[in-house]
Amino acid sequence: MAPVLHIIAVEKNALPRQERRLADFILENPGSIVHLGIKDLAEQCEVSPATITRFCKHFDCKGYPDFKVKLASEMAHAEITSRSGQTKYQDIVAGNPLAGIVQAMESNHLKSIQDTTSLLDLGQLERAVDALCKAKRIDLYGIATSSIVAQDFYQKLVRIGKSCTAFADSHMQITSASNLGPEDVAIAISYSGETPETIDALSCAKKAGAFTISVTSYRSSALAALSDIALYSSSLEEGMRRGDMASRIAQLHIIDILFMGMASRDFSTYVPRLEQSYLNVQNYRKSRGGLE
Repeated sequence: MAPVLHIIAVEKNALPRQERRLADFILENPGSIVHLGIKDLAEQCEVSPATITRFCKHFDCKGYPDFKVKLASEMAHAEITSRSGQTKYQDIVAGNPLAGIVQAMESNHLKSIQDTTSLLDLGQLERAVDALCKAKRIDLYGIATSSIVAQDFYQKLVRIGKSCTAFADSHMQITSASNLGPEDVAIAISYSGETPETIDALSCAKKAGAFTISVTSYRSSALAALSDIALYSSSLEEGMRRGDMASRIAQLHIIDILFMGMASRDFSTYVPRLEQSYLNVQNYRKSRGGLE
């Protein structure tokens, strides 16, 4: 279940004015919401009870009571997390001692993975794994940091014998996408979901008839809207975007889940290939004078 406060924070600016006022109040006073009736909350925010009900349904709740239950559960989990010493994302700090940097990076990466896990839809993941296992060919698109994530998935897929490409050049991505068909899958990776080159590549793949998957942050985006399956990573890292650190970890987390899902789904086919590719690399490296 995706965290309620997380999603409200991401989508707040796209809400109508009255619902945005309600969102601000909830984000500023999450602990008090669980003790307020719908009429009390309506008076506090100067909105109608109908607006509150509409707001709750927008965030996949049956109504205000269901919203309060989910929020209370989230608050309890946050309290447990706080007691365990986990903190919010930490930005780059001038003069930070190395010990502090090590602790900050551990905290950032752990939180990125936890937040991303909470956003994943198991049904969509199942569909993605099924499509990837059946794919005759797989195209991977990404620019800059997302290109590195695409290359990581490419190396994994090659090791299990999947035919795939992961061009960093945007022109080559279009060229490759042009030659896909209904039996193929195209995966586009973009934190913002608005990278023009990545959108163009996935659009071309979709027009060619390929099944399309996107990996973006949790927000409305052109890339997510374009894809047959949209998978979301954590998007509340703010200052950490300076280095694309937490977002890269979040994207790699999704890629690893997809790969493990594929290997588990078709274990008898993929795992022997994975083992054989590993053994061949070891044997050839040994024949040239040992391991590096």
